[in-house]
Amino acid sequence: MRRLGELEAEIMDRLWSWGRPATVREVVDDLNRKRPLAYTTVMTVADILFHKGLLRREKERRAWVYEPTRSRESYTAALMADALGVSVDRSSALAHFVERISPDEQEALRQALRSLTPGELTPGEQG
Repeated sequence: MRRLGELEAEIMDRLWSWGRPATVREVVDDLNRKRPLAYTTVMTVADILFHKGLLRREKERRAWVYEPTRSRESYTAALMADALGVSVDRSSALAHFVERISPDEQEALRQALRSLTPGELTPGEQG
């Protein structure tokens, strides 16, 4: 999964933050508080996000209503998995990652690992 472009990220950020479906008009109005963007530009990018599978849409009257197909956390996890996937030495890459995160994030990682049941790990991951 590739990273989102700047406008893609801004659109997704709003939809994730709002936690509800929204029209392109709502997104445009919110984005325009920061910088001017054409309705058609935001509509085109929302359509691209739909075709990439990051948004689903449903017709309401004459407008499409968009919502994310996955949570922000799920998207972030997919990015992390893809980044790890390009490493030849995954253990070393993970060690370097853990060295760079804060102590609070390290503790959150420990808790996440403890919360997994042995059945949730693949055979190569079980220790």
